[in-house]
Amino acid sequence: MTIDLPFPPSSLSGHVKGHWRSKAAVTAKHRAWAKAATLAEGACEIAGTGDIRIIVTFYPASRRGDRVNFPNRMKPYFDGIADALRVNDSRFLPSYLFAEPVKGGRVTVVLP
Repeated sequence: MTIDLPFPPSSLSGHVKGHWRSKAAVTAKHRAWAKAATLAEGACEIAGTGDIRIIVTFYPASRRGDRVNFPNRMKPYFDGIADALRVNDSRFLPSYLFAEPVKGGRVTVVLP
């Protein structure tokens, strides 16, 4: 299953300062996008226990940005995917790939 999502904005970074409420709306929006995209791909509950391997490929909009910080912006997406699959996101074992920039940027999450 392949899930395409918008590139996570810097406002989702753990380094963003300020009141939590200002970040909550953005976080909720991205979590909902991830859940809807996962369900649109025909996702169903994953039974059992153990790791769920996922491959995350980042396609940034430009070469600017710190690739080291891209993964920590993914938390709302992981939460939304976990909601759709009815699992705890602590089971996810992500691998990260960094691709060449594309117009607008995007993230692709593959659940093999």
